[in-house]
Amino acid sequence: MLTHEHLLSLLPGPGVLGGPAGAAEFDAADFDATEFDEARIAAAVAALSGLRASGFGTVVDLSPYGDAGRDAHGANAALLPRIAEASGLHVISGTATYRAEFSPEWVRRAGIDELVDRFVADATTGIGESGVRAGILGEQPTSEGRVLEHEERGLRAVGRAHHRTGLSINTHTTHGTMALEQIDLLQEEEVPLDRVVIGHMDNHPDLDYVRRVLDRGVTVGFDSIGKEYWDVRRPPPDGRQPDSRPDSQPDGRFDKPAIKQSDRTRAHRLATLVAEGYADQIVLSQHLTGGQMWLNPATHGRHGYGYLGRVFLTHLGEHGISSDAIDRMLIANPARLLAVGHSSTEPIRSPSQFAHRANPSAKLVRPPNQDVPSHPCRMAP
Repeated sequence: MLTHEHLLSLLPGPGVLGGPAGAAEFDAADFDATEFDEARIAAAVAALSGLRASGFGTVVDLSPYGDAGRDAHGANAALLPRIAEASGLHVISGTATYRAEFSPEWVRRAGIDELVDRFVADATTGIGESGVRAGILGEQPTSEGRVLEHEERGLRAVGRAHHRTGLSINTHTTHGTMALEQIDLLQEEEVPLDRVVIGHMDNHPDLDYVRRVLDRGVTVGFDSIGKEYWDVRRPPPDGRQPDSRPDSQPDGRFDKPAIKQSDRTRAHRLATLVAEGYADQIVLSQHLTGGQMWLNPATHGRHGYGYLGRVFLTHLGEHGISSDAIDRMLIANPARLLAVGHSSTEPIRSPSQFAHRANPSAKLVRPPNQDVPSHPCRMAP
């Protein structure tokens, strides 16, 4: 199972189709998104092809409101069942808000109670008007090296929504920072830490810090596999939101940092952590987006979603990681987290009861020598 993806983020915009016909100036109110939606579905289905043959049966889409391919009110989550149907895979949708500089206005203005009610509705009746019910809360973020008030509000909201829905929580750390602070906030909301995934911990430079996070009892995501180079994401330099035209930004150079984290390092760290007994607290994914494919032509750009199964697992075997440990990270741990309950030992309902499978004929494919999880993961409405 791939536990942290963004299936509608593979295409940058309608310009790949020639842009809005006859429009010298883009007007979102006049734009018919249907053609672009069809292109996004086709791109996702094509990119997912081959996953089943590699033994994968489920993908979790953790796109928050207004970011990573999801629209401001979540209506295009309705495209995910169509991707599931066409690909033969199970797809599970998360629900979350994102960092303020990338969020729609309603998110920036919403109080905790409004966010809690929104997340609960997303899990029980459907995200926005999509009818697709969320099967996990996330990815819920913090910034690099700090937790802003907007982010604390979001984390507390998913903590409270957890108690009303039984859904697990998956966070977003920016380059692995503020993981311990996220845990502290969720503990204040009395969230059982075995129901929490701290995301992007494979991007933190200090393995001892990752151990400290694991020792709190959470699961960590080594979920950027194949993402060896990336630009540090920043809002437009004039502070405008991404959907605005930055006309006031003067021409000229501005600096933007970038990061490298090799998969060789990720494999070595996973081998170390597995040898130390942490295999039951790790999940794996790729966090693939269209922009990352351009920056990583040898990994995401060449293999797409198949990179983890076809290439990276070979690296893990070379580092001495057993097939049993790989099974736990790719099958057992995600299935445990996606069982719906207030602790991993008190499930309320299985994912098959909570989030329907979009394709009734789709089966969870069993990789060679791997057991099918007892809770096959499905998606929506």
